[in-house]
Amino acid sequence: MNPVIDELNIFTGNGHPALAQSVCDYLEMPLGQAEVFKFANDNSFVRIKENIRQRDVFIIQPTCFPVNDNLMELLIMIDCCRRASAERITAVIPYYGYARQDRKDEGRVPITAKLVANLVTRAGADRVVAMDLHAAQIQGFFDVPVDHLYAAPVLNDYFRSLNLESDQLTVVSPDEGSIKRALGHQKRLGGNLAIVDKRRSGETTRQENIIGGPVEGRIALIFDDMISTAGSICGAAKVVKEAGAREIYVAATHAVLCGPAVQRISEAPIDRLIVTDTIQLSEDDLLDKCTVLSVAPLLGEAIKRIHCNESVSRLFSE
Repeated sequence: MNPVIDELNIFTGNGHPALAQSVCDYLEMPLGQAEVFKFANDNSFVRIKENIRQRDVFIIQPTCFPVNDNLMELLIMIDCCRRASAERITAVIPYYGYARQDRKDEGRVPITAKLVANLVTRAGADRVVAMDLHAAQIQGFFDVPVDHLYAAPVLNDYFRSLNLESDQLTVVSPDEGSIKRALGHQKRLGGNLAIVDKRRSGETTRQENIIGGPVEGRIALIFDDMISTAGSICGAAKVVKEAGAREIYVAATHAVLCGPAVQRISEAPIDRLIVTDTIQLSEDDLLDKCTVLSVAPLLGEAIKRIHCNESVSRLFSE
C-alpha cells in the first residue's frame, strides 16, 4: 500500500462514484466500503463497512442533481463518520449546489448557500474542499477551513495540447462577472481579451456588444465557471460568431446542463465544448462536440497534501 495514504480513507455517496474511484486510482488506494441507499419510504441510509476509528476521512460528494438527495447523503455520511470516531472528516464537494443563492438580491429571500454551509459544518465536517465556487466569498460562509481549488490548470493544459497559436487567440469573458477568470486564462494562454456586454431584463438576459478584442478571423476561447441552461454562454457564442470569429471553444468547470442546455449547445455556433467531470454526465448530455476532462488528479493531489499537512495553494503557484 502507498505509505502516503496511511491512516486515510475515502468514501463516496451516489453523487459521483466514478470520480471518487478515479481519485482513489490516482492515489493508488481502494475506495472505502460503504452502503448508501434509500429505504422504501424514501429515507436515506448510510452504513460504513470498515473501521475508521481515529482515521483521516474524506467524503467525495458533489451536490449536483438530484441536489437535495446528494446533499442529504453527504450530511448523513458526515454524521455517520463522526459517530464512528473518525479523527478528521473532510467534505470534498467538487460542485457546490445552491451556490448561486449567495446573497439577498431582493426582499424576503434566503441565502441558501450559507444555510448549506451551516448544515455541512453542523453535521461534523472539520474541513471542506470545493472547486470553482460560483462566488469565492462562499468560503467565508463556513466556520471550518476551506480549500478552494481551481480547474483552470486542467483547462489550460488542454488548450496548450491543441498547439493553438497565441497570436490568433482571443479569450472571451461571457459577462462582466467573469472578467477576472478570463484574465487568468489570457495571462497563461496568450492572445487578446474581449468581454461580452450582457444586459439583464427581469428573468431574461441578452448579449449585445463586444468590448475589447479583436475577434474577427480569430479563435475565440470562452470561459465560465458553470453551464446551467446554457442561455448566456450560447448567447455569447452567437455574438462572437457574428463578430467574425472563425472558431469558438467554450470551456467550463461545472456542466450542470439543465433544461434546454443540451439542445441550445447543439444548435449554437460552438465548435467544441470542454467541461470537467465535477458532475457526472448522463449519456443524453454527451454531445459529439463535448470533451470531458478529469479533475481526479487535482483532487487526489489536494487530498494527499491535506492528509500530509502540506500546502494546497502551492498546487496552483507551481
